[in-house]
Amino acid sequence: MKMGSLERRLFRKSSTGHLGWDVRLKIAVEAARGLAFLHNSNRKIIFRDFKSSNILLDESYMAKLTDFGLVRLGPPEDLSHVSTIFMGTFAYAAPEYENNGRLYVKSDVYSFGIVLLEILTGLRAWDRSRPLGKATLLEWAKPFLSSRNKLLTIMDSRLKGNYDLYSAFQIARLILKCVKESPKFRPSMTKVVKELESVEATNATRMPWKA
Repeated sequence: MKMGSLERRLFRKSSTGHLGWDVRLKIAVEAARGLAFLHNSNRKIIFRDFKSSNILLDESYMAKLTDFGLVRLGPPEDLSHVSTIFMGTFAYAAPEYENNGRLYVKSDVYSFGIVLLEILTGLRAWDRSRPLGKATLLEWAKPFLSSRNKLLTIMDSRLKGNYDLYSAFQIARLILKCVKESPKFRPSMTKVVKELESVEATNATRMPWKA
């Protein structure tokens, strides 16, 4: 894919300028559609290792999922989860999967929420070089996601205020839904797609907020 991965475009210093707010929303919507497609297949498919490095971008920044080496078929109709050995990526993996080996379809939703947080902040899900207490992005950023004023302090500064604050806050609220501790309280990826499409449509009609 011509533009490489989302990880590359978000975190490599030479590439960050290419991802404006509109492009970030587009990538989020397309990635969400990819997960929803897997989840809605005849036998639900769990991606299992959803992260920014597994999202590839073409020349128009259309997102495609890659690296299906860890995918698992979802549980039979009479079961809620699959029990398996943890094989994923720290800081992206849902707590029930990482701690207990219980893999739910909505474990992917948690991971998607972490990627959304990376898109919002421009920071990696895990970075040991950050100060104590900030290494895990969700742990540090979560208290800032429920208030517009607080959200301003963690938005990616490289956006230089060229984003709609209302849309950004809607994304922050969606992140909080996706990373609920219990999978049963997380939205389905179908609902996530609908919310993201609504945010993208609203964003297109509003003037960007300036820092």
